[in-house]
Amino acid sequence: MNRCLACHDMYYDQPGWRRVLMLEPPSRLCQSCEAKLIPIGGQRCITCSRSLDQLSFSYKKGKQCLDCWRWDQQAQPFDRNVSLYEYNAFLKEWIATFKFRGDAVIASYFSKKLTAVYERHFSGYRPVAIPLSQARLYARGFNQSKLLMDGWAKDVEVLERMEGEKQSKKNRKQRISQVDRNPFSIKHEAHVSGQAIVLIDDIYTTGTTVRQAAKVLMKHGAKKVASLTIAR
Repeated sequence: MNRCLACHDMYYDQPGWRRVLMLEPPSRLCQSCEAKLIPIGGQRCITCSRSLDQLSFSYKKGKQCLDCWRWDQQAQPFDRNVSLYEYNAFLKEWIATFKFRGDAVIASYFSKKLTAVYERHFSGYRPVAIPLSQARLYARGFNQSKLLMDGWAKDVEVLERMEGEKQSKKNRKQRISQVDRNPFSIKHEAHVSGQAIVLIDDIYTTGTTVRQAAKVLMKHGAKKVASLTIAR
């Protein structure tokens, strides 16, 4: 029996030859919790991974959502984001448990999922974790983006972040309006020049954070910058 990482109940893994032959690891989630993780399917925005199937016509611009189309009008340097799951109530609560309540082992579930997506979409890109400020890192005890890279990538700490108010405390308008007040700076320029970089983070909300980071990286010679996140 296994203990579910989300609800903490004991459960039996689904039988299958791949798991019997140890070609596939245990799921780490019970069937009930795993069913609450909704992969983003159907037609996606080509820039941010948002499901276009769930948007009304007025919030679409061709193969993009309206938000990404507006970002492009500002010439913000960013390639694309790929996310795994819809940011529903279950995932919101589980990520909050991971980030704000110190349940760092949750990262082990997502790191395996991110590995597969990285290999499919970003092979050859240098993975870079979105950094926390020193005060936030001290208070939390870990950088959740770094933990998401455990087992498949090594963060070379290309970026560093100045102190600032939590993004989670800002509404959509406040996040977007601060794109030019950039909290990021380059820590190791040698790892940037000529590189295709994929930023690793937990949630893509408005795209402000990854675009701020991309702006600094492109200024210091990055070839292109994308992002890979758990949720959109």
